[in-house]
Amino acid sequence: MTTREAFLRAKAEGRAALIPYLTAGFPSREGFLEAVREVLPYADLLEIGLPYSDPLGDGPVIQRASEVALKKGMSVQGVLELVREVRALTPKPLFLMTYLNPVLAWGPERFFSLFQQAGATGLILPDLPPDEDPALVRLAQEIGLETVFLLAPTSTEGRIETVVRYATGFIYAVSVTGVTGERERLPEEVRDLVRRIRAKTPLPVAVGFGVSGRDTAAQAAVADGVVVGSALVRALEGGRPLAPLLEEIRQGLLQKEPA
Repeated sequence: MTTREAFLRAKAEGRAALIPYLTAGFPSREGFLEAVREVLPYADLLEIGLPYSDPLGDGPVIQRASEVALKKGMSVQGVLELVREVRALTPKPLFLMTYLNPVLAWGPERFFSLFQQAGATGLILPDLPPDEDPALVRLAQEIGLETVFLLAPTSTEGRIETVVRYATGFIYAVSVTGVTGERERLPEEVRDLVRRIRAKTPLPVAVGFGVSGRDTAAQAAVADGVVVGSALVRALEGGRPLAPLLEEIRQGLLQKEPA
């Protein structure tokens, strides 16, 4: 299934696509795979986070998850193996969220090639302004990975134009300028940011950072997709099942606020 097909299928059902985020190796290797099996029936696309020791864009919940995964021995090689196992479970698009340092440490061509061969559909690179290294972005695309970059409510029209020029998978619109985390309500600027991005690209737009339940999902569903991360990771941290939260969020996507 292609990324475009995943978004179109959700649209045909009258909702935004649901994109769960899970940290690879958290709460354990097997616990992660169990969580994947639990979220896949709800997911249109799946985002897998590569644990990293200095995740500047992540809030405390996902930072803790990364620390636990790393302490339990999760590595780039381990994530590669997990992506391969997840791909065996589903044809749905799989996006690897990784900071730039692991890519550079392994060598971009090797990193991109191995994850593409393992079954990754694309990469989300939160700390890479794409115009700072166009050659690296082109390399990922030539190897067969879609590229996703972030835009915030503070992004200028020029920044939006730059990012959409380099993106090939979807556009990741963050609801706030800051780090990931659950919120009771998303800022009104989200609606305007989605509108501004859509004016410049036909690519799908997904909103993340802050979606924690039915109400915030309904707000975020003015976009084509909604990313849910910290709320799921917190549930895993507390040993709670994920299905009730995913069901609630999916209901929010069907009851989306008017654009």
